[in-house]
Formats: sequence, C-alpha cells, structure tokens
Amino acid sequence: MARLELHDVCKRFGDVEVNRNVDLTFEDGEFIVLVGPSGCGKTTLLRMIAGLEQVTSGRIVIDGQDVTSLDAPKRGLAMVFQSYALYPHMTVRQNMAFGLENIAMPRAEIDSRIADVAAMLRLQDYLERRPAQLSGGQRQRVAIGRAITRDPKAFLFDEPLSNLDAELRVTMRKELAKLHKRIGGTMIYVTHDQTEAMTLADRIVVLEKGIVSQVGTPLDLYFKPNNRFVAGFIGSPQMNFLDIGIEGGRARIGAGAVIERISAHDGPAILGVRPEHVAPAANEAGDLEVTIDLVEQLGDESFVYCRAEGLPELCMRLDGAAGACYGDRMSIRFDRSNMHLFDPVSGAAIAPG
Repeated sequence: MARLELHDVCKRFGDVEVNRNVDLTFEDGEFIVLVGPSGCGKTTLLRMIAGLEQVTSGRIVIDGQDVTSLDAPKRGLAMVFQSYALYPHMTVRQNMAFGLENIAMPRAEIDSRIADVAAMLRLQDYLERRPAQLSGGQRQRVAIGRAITRDPKAFLFDEPLSNLDAELRVTMRKELAKLHKRIGGTMIYVTHDQTEAMTLADRIVVLEKGIVSQVGTPLDLYFKPNNRFVAGFIGSPQMNFLDIGIEGGRARIGAGAVIERISAHDGPAILGVRPEHVAPAANEAGDLEVTIDLVEQLGDESFVYCRAEGLPELCMRLDGAAGACYGDRMSIRFDRSNMHLFDPVSGAAIAPG
C-alpha cells in the first residue's frame, strides 16, 4: 500500500478556483474521508490524485515518487465511482477480470484473485450474472471487488454509497469498514454524508470552498472544531449558534437574557452549543426561557426545537421519554463544559479563558 502526499495543490477551471493550496499527507493504511458541501472541491481533489484531472499547480507524490504528470493507469491506484461504472454486457467475472487481462496477467492468477475477492465480498453466486441482474448493493460490491483484484497502491472512493437506499447504505458502510480492517489498504473516500465520515474515517478532511478547513479524527472535529464552519458541518442536527456580547465573563443574549460564567473573552462572539449540551434547567438556574415549536420523536431520543425572543431556533436532544410537547414553556441551561466561542468576523474558534 502507499503513502500519498499533496504539496500546495491548486486547481482552476478558467477563472474559477476549485482547490487552493492543499497540503495533505495520507499515511500508509489510513482510511481518510474528504467531506464538505457540494461544490467544495472534494471530488476534483480525488480526481487529481487519480490522474483524471490535471493539477494547475503543486505536486502529488506517491511513495516518494512525484506522479503529478504521470498518466492515471501508471499511478497504481484504483477508483470506485458513484455510478459503479460496470460494463453492462459483461458478467461479474468478466468485469472483475477486465483490468487484469489488459496487463496480460496469467489466466490462473486472474482466476485465483477473482475467487479470493468473490469469497471476501460474498459474490461467489453471482459471478456469471450481468450487472442488470444485480441489486444496487451487489453492483457496488462488484465495483469494489474489481478494484481489489488489481491490488492497487491505494483505493479512491467517489461517493460510492450515494445511489443506495438508506438501509443498504448502512449495510455497505459496515462492509467497507470491515474490508478496510481485513486488507489494511490506504483508502481515500469522498462523501457529503457526515455520518459516513464519522463512522468510517481514521481522519477526516473538511473542505470549504476548495480550502482545507480542518483535519483530524472524527472526535477531534466533533468536540474541538477550530472554526464555525467545521462546527456547523460536523454533527446532526447541527450545532446551535447564537450571537452574544461578553463583558466581565457575562454574556448578553437575545432580549435581555444573561449567561453567567461563560468566558474571560470580552466583546462580540458567536456561542456554539450542540443539541445534546442543551437541557431543561431542572433545579438549576436557567439561561433562557423558551417555547417548544416542534418535537421529533425518534424512539430512544427526541429532538426538540424551541424559540426564544430575539434568537434563532434552538435544538435540544432529549431522552425519548422526556415528554416535551408543542407549546410548552421551559427554562433551559447550556452545559458550560461543552460551549464553544467563535469570532463573529473570521469564524475562528476563540480559546476558552
């Protein structure tokens, strides 16, 4: 497997800058996920690694070799596409063998590799079928199997599960995680689905408008976002954001409410707090009086959306048996140990103090 490095990689289409000054290292055997909203440049970045797009400037290095100008077939990488990209007139066996036949691999070795991979992906019973005779999940396993048979330096995945229904996505997500543990390959995976990112990745790369916004483990990004964009993108429902003004450790919020003991920072700021860190005040003094607008009951938990004068909608995550109802008024409190502050201009995290 391989270590991949991107050095100051930029990509422009005419006057449009898609990726800017990307410096990343993917270690041998890592599962790295690139996430971000549509148009952030994640797929373009993956295609540049694969050699399917030319780099405008910068360098791509694989195991110490500069491959920036090397054609895609010579990079030794395998890409799995969102659309599966299977040959419809070929059987599963033929699809998996095609790339190996093109490099004149001996027939016996081709058959051995296909047998091993088919067993790994539970495709033994489908080798003589054509793609039209398979389900979406089976087609995706064939596309992954075709990549594995090539024994590549790294696997590149471009939103491979986005065409599957919700239940099958969960199943395939688990299969991919098990596959990575089994073969230990370097995997670079593009998705806009943060659940996929959080559950699959060793590290996540968050992209915003073509720029790397933060790189870290899933829990680092969740609990220690370094800017407002990352804080809002990672987590569902997303973090609550409130404009506040801090003076002497006290924050003024909304229509006259005051939050005590918040930070030594003085001046305007954006307060961020996740839904699970907002709760009914119970026996403690509350921070805000709110009215419930909507309750989404999901069984073991409920998402409660509420409003307070002069503030945007707030979300709380409560136990499913909490009994919150539309129209109820309650006092809520923010968990002081899990509050985040961001600069209202730059969006950068403000260190607690």
